[in-house]
Amino acid sequence: MRSIFVQIKCVLGQAYAVAAILADDFENASQIYSTSGHYDLLVQFRLSEGEDPGLFVNNVLHKVPGIKDTYTIMVFDAFTPGQG
Repeated sequence: MRSIFVQIKCVLGQAYAVAAILADDFENASQIYSTSGHYDLLVQFRLSEGEDPGLFVNNVLHKVPGIKDTYTIMVFDAFTPGQG
């Protein structure tokens, strides 16, 4: 599994509806946070090995009603406090 983090800007008034869709319909959405600032949500998606992050964002995520814009962050290693 590999993780990507996606910041999501929603249509005004739709952040909670978008978060509900992601929580209910996306098994690979492991964490969903509401945020302040330029984006409304921060979501960690866990993609299977070989799954193309660009295709996932463009062909799957962008079809969710209420999503206006996204910013994808690719991550490489996870560090756990106290290990290493």
